Amino acid sequence: MSVPTAVPVRRLLAALILCCALLAGGTACSRGGDTAQDTAAVVAAAAADTPSPSTSAERQKFAKTRFVANAGLAAGATYQWIVKPWKAGKFKKGAHGRKLALVKAGLAGAFAYNRLKAATRNAQGDPVLSKALAPLAAGIDALKGLPSKLRKGDSTDSTVSSFDDIINKVKDAGKSAGAEVTDKVPSASQLTSGS
Repeated sequence: MSVPTAVPVRRLLAALILCCALLAGGTACSRGGDTAQDTAAVVAAAAADTPSPSTSAERQKFAKTRFVANAGLAAGATYQWIVKPWKAGKFKKGAHGRKLALVKAGLAGAFAYNRLKAATRNAQGDPVLSKALAPLAAGIDALKGLPSKLRKGDSTDSTVSSFDDIINKVKDAGKSAGAEVTDKVPSASQLTSGS
């Protein structure tokens, strides 16, 4: 049989003070007027603190920056998970790791399509960039069904060349508008979340 040991007084005192502080803090937070009004005031204050560009030149600069970031992510995903495995022969029937490569390519294709659509929206803020991308809108929209073809392994050669062609055309359009796009490989979490 074990003999009960005495709990040190300091531990008891610390626990009592902590409980009192939590209780006092909890009741202080629950007191107050209308919580809907408080929440609305906080949201309004946060909206007022949100910085926004004031001149059209700043808006154009931010549009180009966002365009370069989104197009770069699309280009990086396309090269890393679609073009590179295709060149290595991973999409051919019987290739080792084919299923995984096709699933990754499908995810990368959906991600690239999402980022290209975002880049197109970003380009609307800059007149020169918008004009340069206008002819590519139909090509970007045509990419929508291609990720499912990649996942299934259907006509991978034409699918890969479609992605690669559009990415290169977007890069060229950006370069002609003064917004050079460089490949930026997205992380796996960005790829699976789609943003």
